[in-house]
Amino acid sequence: MITEKAPGKLYIAGEYAVVENGYPAILVALDQFVTCTIEESAEEVGQIISRQYNNDQLSWRRRGDQMVVDKRDNPFSYILSAIKVTEEYARTFSRDLRIFNIHIDSQLDSANGRKYGLGSSAAVTVATVKALCHFYNLPVDKDQIFKLAAIAHFEVQGNGSLGDVAASVYGGWISYHSFDRQWLAQQRKYLDLKTIIDLPWPDLDIESLKAPKNLELLIGWTGKPASTSQLVDKISLFKARRQSEYQLFLEKSKSCIQRMVDGFHQQDLEAIKNEIRYNRDLLKQLGTNSGVNIETEALAKLCQIAESFGGAAKTSGAGGGDCGIVAIDSNSNFGNVLKSWTKNHIEQLPLSVHFIDSAKSLKTSVKNHLSYIK
Repeated sequence: MITEKAPGKLYIAGEYAVVENGYPAILVALDQFVTCTIEESAEEVGQIISRQYNNDQLSWRRRGDQMVVDKRDNPFSYILSAIKVTEEYARTFSRDLRIFNIHIDSQLDSANGRKYGLGSSAAVTVATVKALCHFYNLPVDKDQIFKLAAIAHFEVQGNGSLGDVAASVYGGWISYHSFDRQWLAQQRKYLDLKTIIDLPWPDLDIESLKAPKNLELLIGWTGKPASTSQLVDKISLFKARRQSEYQLFLEKSKSCIQRMVDGFHQQDLEAIKNEIRYNRDLLKQLGTNSGVNIETEALAKLCQIAESFGGAAKTSGAGGGDCGIVAIDSNSNFGNVLKSWTKNHIEQLPLSVHFIDSAKSLKTSVKNHLSYIK
């Protein structure tokens, strides 16, 4: 039996801009996980069982090297895509494909099914890819796991930056520049998977960041789940209609994230807080210009409370609900923020940053691997 897990994530800054090739965002991995367990099946039928989807179950068979699923409409798209892509990769190493059972367990949603916006689809994709790479004994590192999971996720969703996949693979705090997904889609038509995995990917840049010791991250949940894909679609319409305004937003966001990364490099909490506030203003203006309700009334209240006690706060992710984040000095009495949130029906998510083994070597390994970008 093989078990692997992948953490959830939250965006700290750079939302919306990061969906454009080469534009950066900062994310953090959190200590809530999707766990994937694989064991070889003694039968000719394998099963995928997921507590993430109300203990739903899916059965499948082999037809040659293909998986044949018993029902078309199923909530297992990301898991199935992760299996398909990883087994395609396994075949390039002449691995014999086997029948197995997969069990998925998730901590990323509440016990009663409420979604917190912690990137469950990315985490389940990463956990499945990691488990299958272990199952088939594939020689992979974090870069290769990221690329396999990114392909699997992208082939289901068809859009997005894949920054949440990167956070689930590398852990900790990261700066992430999205790669050229149109290039990837084209290469999938003409090149074998191993060649694509071994190639440098245009615009991709991932760097591990070290947070200042006095940075305390607070996470508040407003109780209203948001649909990221629908919000991104609305922003895409704004982009098409008002290109010059959208381009100005992109450049301001890029400069903001670059300054924030410098704040991490210099261990300067106040610089990081200033850029969080600036990024919040950029997103609010984007929402006003596009008619998209990025910062809801509840998220605005979350931010206002945090700011009144010295924190720097903003929406996390696409907005429209879900979570807000706060950067605050750990030496301050930040408990006042939490008390005031509770009074205003904002739930604190008691999560911590999750670091993955050898994360300290990430910057060197990834930068060398992707050095052509600079």
